[in-house]
This record gives sequence, C-alpha cells and structure tokens, in this order.
Amino acid sequence: MTADLILTPNMDRPDDIYADLLAAHEGLSKDDSDALNARLILILMNHIGQRSVLAQALAAARAPTGS
Repeated sequence: MTADLILTPNMDRPDDIYADLLAAHEGLSKDDSDALNARLILILMNHIGQRSVLAQALAAARAPTGS
C-alpha cells in the first residue's frame, strides 16, 4: 500500500504543538538542540514507516518553498 504525504494543515492545536517544540529546545546549546531535532526526525520517520511517504517528505522539505 502506498500513501501520499499530507501537505495540508493536519495538526490538532498547531500553535500549542509549536510551543511544545520550542519548550523542548529551551535551555539547550545549539549542538544539543540539533541533536534533539535529529532524534525527533528519526522517531517520526520510524512512526511514518513508509519509505515512499518519507521520500515525498524529503523532496518537499528540500524544495525551495517547502512544498
């Protein structure tokens, strides 16, 4: 089964989620913040699990407009 990447808003309470992300980085050095981001990306990639969806996400993130 192949799925398509969702690029339209799809988060419950996105402002709160963004605040949670910022709070997770509070007080961290640049290196520790980068490491947190790397771990978070890998955790979410594992959760998604489908290589085709992850390939779409990588392509979207690499695009100049992000979509």
